[in-house]
Amino acid sequence: LVVADNASSDDSMAYLTDNYPDIERIQLPVNYGFAKGYNEALKQVDAEFYLLLNSDVEVTPGFLDPMINLMDSDDTIGACQPKIRMYAFARGRIFDFCETDNGQYNDAAPVFWASGAALLVRSKLYHELGGLDEFFFAHQEEIDFCWRLQLAGFSVMVCPAATVYH
Repeated sequence: LVVADNASSDDSMAYLTDNYPDIERIQLPVNYGFAKGYNEALKQVDAEFYLLLNSDVEVTPGFLDPMINLMDSDDTIGACQPKIRMYAFARGRIFDFCETDNGQYNDAAPVFWASGAALLVRSKLYHELGGLDEFFFAHQEEIDFCWRLQLAGFSVMVCPAATVYH
């Protein structure tokens, strides 16, 4: 677990230091925005997968295991996202209409893009494809990245066996 701080002005890093001193922290010197902030932080992380997870996301116990299992099952899956509850996401949403979740999307399936709120990606592909495009700063960068993954021959999946709240 690595927490990257994009030059926040609150006391979140002091809180981590005081309460979770064993958690690795990356302190960025300025707020680079979502895209460049991740790019700068992930240059310093050595892992097979990166989970890009917003600080306002609540995870459920064991949510990461099904996503990793899905990625491990097929080398052509470049990225995946969990089922994201309380958020307008690509599956079950058309413009401003969001369907009620009655389990109709409980199967793993390809999606055009996975939300940057909780995005699991192969680290090698993240770097090979140039990470998140910093032009987008903080919106649509995950759509662009997932599009590039697909152009490179990889799929993007939703893994509803994993659930988070956003």
